[in-house]
Amino acid sequence: MANNNNKTYWPHMIVGFLFLAFTLSYWTVKSASSMPVQESNTYMLKYQMADTNINEITEKKIAFDKAYDIHLLNIEMMTMTDNINSKRPQPNVVKLVQGLNKFTYEITTKEGVAVSDANVTFLLTQPHSRKEDRLIINIPYKKGKYEIVDVEIKKAGRYTLQMRAEVADTMGYSELPAYLIP
Repeated sequence: MANNNNKTYWPHMIVGFLFLAFTLSYWTVKSASSMPVQESNTYMLKYQMADTNINEITEKKIAFDKAYDIHLLNIEMMTMTDNINSKRPQPNVVKLVQGLNKFTYEITTKEGVAVSDANVTFLLTQPHSRKEDRLIINIPYKKGKYEIVDVEIKKAGRYTLQMRAEVADTMGYSELPAYLIP
């Protein structure tokens, strides 16, 4: 009879791999659930609504851009220096102030005539968060302009000024980057 003292380690390896798989699975689920997911608000709509109606939105935007212009008035711009490590030019951004801010929009026809019957909605948002969003609906028309007053900004950082104007069967959008210096 042969003396068989050889030990096999494959059962220990299987248990070790199963333990490692369960540990990595738990870590993946825990780290993924701790990251907040922010919905996109392109065109000032939820992603699903924008995705479902993108053809209609695009047609309305093209019709608006052919007939009307949107201008943000009386703002101070920050001159951005281009990053020497990338070939992308940095656009100038709107300079915000800590506390109350005021935004004045003008909607005109291509001939320069002010549009007074637009349905205007304004959204102040941060690019990667919807926590601090400020949505203002039905902005009144006063003295040839649409004024958004008393928009309070407390946190420093990047923001986006979004405005949607609906005139007849057209819809126009303005989206400008903004920054509040700490």
